[in-house]
Amino acid sequence: MERIIQILAGAIAVIFIFTPHEFAHAFAAYKCGDPTAKMRGRMSLNPIKHLDPMGYALCVFAGFGWAKPVPINPYNFRKYRKGLFLTAIAGVVTNYIIAFIAYPLSLVVLKYVYIQNYAFFYENLFFDALVQVLYYALSFIFVYGLNVVIFNLLPLYPLDGFRIIEAFTREINPVRRFLRNNGSMILMILIIESFLCGVLMDYAPSVAGIVPYFNILGYVQYFGTKILGFPITALWGLIIPV
Repeated sequence: MERIIQILAGAIAVIFIFTPHEFAHAFAAYKCGDPTAKMRGRMSLNPIKHLDPMGYALCVFAGFGWAKPVPINPYNFRKYRKGLFLTAIAGVVTNYIIAFIAYPLSLVVLKYVYIQNYAFFYENLFFDALVQVLYYALSFIFVYGLNVVIFNLLPLYPLDGFRIIEAFTREINPVRRFLRNNGSMILMILIIESFLCGVLMDYAPSVAGIVPYFNILGYVQYFGTKILGFPITALWGLIIPV
């Protein structure tokens, strides 16, 4: 039952992570002078406009997925470098803001709704499941949102981190050209390596203790989310102590 609740909560969380992320890209591009995304219906908070069915399902069940990339034409920007930079960071900034809001809400649901009314939820299984879905969804929005921020800031094509590099370098820059030409392959290798590490942790308990140290992508995301998440958990922990 708990696994079903977590899957349902994850399905809700992914919508609240991907949809605002892609909308923010489209909105920033439009404000910087490029109407491409708006003309194609992507400047919308309608999840159907942004979610890729395969990427959405994989994210819910496998922990990694994607949304439909927002089309932009940077040559429409009034200021090329500024527009490229603002459009690139819009998605991750939005995810961080949402994570900042979701974390205290999860604490409120846990402490002031669920724990203080435990007897009621214990006797009413439907409402118990409902509040658990809400709590897990908010928790996943916080954790997954920070993961999306770290992942997208990797300087590998076609991620947002590479777009930031594009905004500050010239096309002839050898590092930029290398990341452009090889970024997708490096990214795929990191994803596959991370997936294999996860399989080993689940099915090879004898090496489960050391496998995380070889999970490069997981290692980066773990420490990255700890660093990015600390200001959020520290601040709200003082206001809403658990």
